[in-house]
Amino acid sequence: MFMRSVAQLKPGEKGIVNNFTNEYISLKLLEMGVLPGTEVEMKFAAPLGDPICIRVSGYDLSLRLEEAGTITLS
Repeated sequence: MFMRSVAQLKPGEKGIVNNFTNEYISLKLLEMGVLPGTEVEMKFAAPLGDPICIRVSGYDLSLRLEEAGTITLS
């Protein structure tokens, strides 16, 4: 079954956090409010595509594509 990640969202698209694929990075993301069941919205990407900015838990968060790729959406 194909799972979409935050890194695959286009500006303006939203998704619900389902799980994480990297335990180490997930701890960092959880501390920043990226929790399962939370809605995330892709705001924009830097001119070269990395990093990206997402809105989660009421604030904007910048992530590298590598980090965003570990967040699966439902």
